[in-house]
Amino acid sequence: MKQTELKVQGMTCQHCVKAIEKNVSKLDGVTEVAVNLANAQVDVSFDEHKTDEAAIRAAIVEEGYEVLN
Repeated sequence: MKQTELKVQGMTCQHCVKAIEKNVSKLDGVTEVAVNLANAQVDVSFDEHKTDEAAIRAAIVEEGYEVLN
């Protein structure tokens, strides 16, 4: 199991939080998604044998947000 912390720009409300949680959670191997709106951070726990950080970043970008790190 691996964990990544991503800084995400463009999140402004609970709709943003739900959109990111929903899209990232769809990825095979993702076990937990925690979005901190105040810190503009998304924490994701995932099985690195089923998905990777690039796929997680792509899922966030697909929702219209920018991953800063």
